[in-house]
Amino acid sequence: MSAVLDPHGHVHGHDDHHGAPQGWQRWVFATNHKDIGTLYLLFAFSMLIIGGVLALLIRAELFQPGLQLVNPELFNQLTTMHGLIMVFGAIMPAFVGFANWMIPLQIGAPDMAFARMNNFSFWLMIPAAVMLSTSFFQPGGAPAAGWTLYAPLTLQMGPSMDSGIFALHLLGASSIMGSINIIVTILNMRAPGMTLMKMPMFVWTWLITAYLLIAVMPVLAGAITMTLTDRHFGTTFFNPAGGGDPIMYQHIFWFFGHPEVYIMILPAFGIISHIVPAFARKRLFGYASMVYATSSIAILSFIVWAHHMYATGMPVTGQLFFMYATMLISVPTGVKVFNWIATMWKGSMTFESPMLFAVGFIFVFTMGGFTGLILSMAPIDTQVQDTYYVVAHFHYVLVAGSLFAMFAGFYFWCPKWTGVMYNETRGKIHFWWTLIAFNVTFFPMHFLGLAGMPRRYADYPMQFTDFNMIASVGAFLFGFAQVYFFFFIVLPAMLGHGEKAVAKPWEAAEGLEWEIPSPAPFHTFETPPKLDATATRVIG
Repeated sequence: MSAVLDPHGHVHGHDDHHGAPQGWQRWVFATNHKDIGTLYLLFAFSMLIIGGVLALLIRAELFQPGLQLVNPELFNQLTTMHGLIMVFGAIMPAFVGFANWMIPLQIGAPDMAFARMNNFSFWLMIPAAVMLSTSFFQPGGAPAAGWTLYAPLTLQMGPSMDSGIFALHLLGASSIMGSINIIVTILNMRAPGMTLMKMPMFVWTWLITAYLLIAVMPVLAGAITMTLTDRHFGTTFFNPAGGGDPIMYQHIFWFFGHPEVYIMILPAFGIISHIVPAFARKRLFGYASMVYATSSIAILSFIVWAHHMYATGMPVTGQLFFMYATMLISVPTGVKVFNWIATMWKGSMTFESPMLFAVGFIFVFTMGGFTGLILSMAPIDTQVQDTYYVVAHFHYVLVAGSLFAMFAGFYFWCPKWTGVMYNETRGKIHFWWTLIAFNVTFFPMHFLGLAGMPRRYADYPMQFTDFNMIASVGAFLFGFAQVYFFFFIVLPAMLGHGEKAVAKPWEAAEGLEWEIPSPAPFHTFETPPKLDATATRVIG
């Protein structure tokens, strides 16, 4: 049934017009923010599986010393494509899916500002994903320069490097269009009475993330276009033989790359900032400080890029600047963690699946943050640069950060999306299985890195065998946990199997999304809702 809220909050059937289109056309020509959000999430999950399979091939090769399954060239292709697919194909599109689904519902808007551009920005990702995923079958195999695509390796790759560059251009264009859409929607389409400082935290984090994307995606486009012209048009931006400098590529890439890290974590902060108050049954502690902390992170992210480059011969003055700047950016992140803990303090907490993943996120993300703080120190970083310590650090931040927050968000909003409650027991199995397998996989990598095992190597000496075996077993367990998640939690919910969800399944959850029926009708808020003083409820 199609239904809308009138200005008094009453639901009216609108089956006579504006109903959902039927069949394949509903999805191919989708302009409804909920359908496009669903497409993004399904696309991101399928890319997560592809990237995960590549990761399991890497871990299978590293199960024991010697070359088992793949040669070193293919191993480097696997590590490169795993990184590119996970970052640009899984994490970023998934958060755009959450934004599409939730932002109009949370601000009382009827849809996204530019519905057709929304459709175009999604469908741009399909050819890009195909080009990335099939590059293994091109002459010479997939790009093998690492996901950072450093020169001079990129200048020596086969034709798949060009299709990889083109794919990244398409994904970047998609991100920029999506960001413009999100900014215009948030700034122009909020319900009357919802001021900026009354917006939900998820909306705030995405507003800031969208500005970051618009600022840095063209920087990546510039870097890879310079790589392309070096490869084919006789320029020598990164070729020392012609007066170029491969280190310049690193500067340009990381000027994009470090804000990109926060692009992948700020929406996660927003999701957690909704779930913790709902299950602690308290208002979010320090809302204004959370907004300012998010803004501070975004601004500071532009002045820390070269902490990835201590080992390139940087002068001590430069090392000191980037060291102190990196330590400074940990302060607003610490403010967020403090506020979440303060929200939970003396709250009436229950631990359903969303809250389990949220608490798991806070715990494991904080560990990843601490290892980042250790890596910020130039003397230490010089020792562990390009070892498995770095691999452990960024997986703790990105897997236990972004991915755990997405799982938390799925369990939290799934009743609103599908109209049915997921199976709580299965959700808890998924959480504990994922948390344990994740730590079994990545915690040993800290010790491997400290012992000096370099990353992106297909072989290693005997003394690293035990920790590598443990990590590989953990990786397979982690992968199977996500297959379990899809078949036993996502699929039944999508098919409508389960207990029917009420409009507000979480009693203490706040926000306009809980004012509409579950599942959310195809059209919502065709007339702007009248809000109460907190801008979290519709006045009926």
